[in-house]
Amino acid sequence: MRLKEEIENLKKRKNIAILAHNYQLDEIQRVADIVGDSLELSLKSMKLDVDTIIFAGVKFMAEQVKVLNMEKRILMPDPGAICSLAHMISKEIVVEYKKKFPEAPLVIYVNAPTEIKALADYVVTSANAADLVARLDEDIILFGPDANLADHVAQKTGKKVIPVPPMGHCYVHLLITIYDVKKAKQKYPDAPIIVHPEVPREVRKFADYIGSTGQMIKIVRNINAKRILIGTETGMIYRLKREFPNKEFIPIVENAVCIGMKKNTLEKILYSLQNEVYEVDVKPSVANNVRKAILRTFEVLGVELPGFS
Repeated sequence: MRLKEEIENLKKRKNIAILAHNYQLDEIQRVADIVGDSLELSLKSMKLDVDTIIFAGVKFMAEQVKVLNMEKRILMPDPGAICSLAHMISKEIVVEYKKKFPEAPLVIYVNAPTEIKALADYVVTSANAADLVARLDEDIILFGPDANLADHVAQKTGKKVIPVPPMGHCYVHLLITIYDVKKAKQKYPDAPIIVHPEVPREVRKFADYIGSTGQMIKIVRNINAKRILIGTETGMIYRLKREFPNKEFIPIVENAVCIGMKKNTLEKILYSLQNEVYEVDVKPSVANNVRKAILRTFEVLGVELPGFS
């Protein structure tokens, strides 16, 4: 309680906003000004009337917020909070595949380093990836770095979606196997199953609903089930319980935990507030290229972003 009070008082006094991803611990989500998925946090950060933002998530997400707020300081409570999936792709891999498929557009998932997104034709999230690819004229698409999401997009669009690299994956979502899903369904036969599109194909096939963390909120809001099985990082359960206290949420795999996400703690957030560390840095030229790719993506999707340039 003392830590929470100190954080609340200090962020108000310094006019610093705290953003937290859905996978953060419950106590971190509770001190945050905004909780959401990576896209939601990025877009809402642009409307904040503050000079400094502390981002509780992983590095690629904090960099994404910086790209859209170059005039603001973006701080990370722990600079070692990284996404292993994001680092499965490199500039060398991208160049190799672009040589093999020069006519194929490069679609990069937001879970990638900023330098890689700067090379992309389009930058997508798990929520809009299939919609974006479906609207492109090309039938062959380069998609990285998550191979399972690439497979999901291919299934949804009927296009040839080439994963870049072939085995890119989120280790947390690979922990959710078809064995776990069937076991959970056997124990809770009336509970619908919602999974993230980064899980393997056989798990997606068995699920009742597939969606990003933001989409999961909407799905839960629109179904009548009182008990729901959730197939994603367990931090999502905290937000679901807060927003839907009359429903029961059961993680399909209890140890589906992201080490990078959980590096953030209340103690580290307080230290970041007190000392105003650790700042995220993105080169202006890189940020400019990423913004162009994002804007191009939203133009294809037919979505207007007021004030976005």
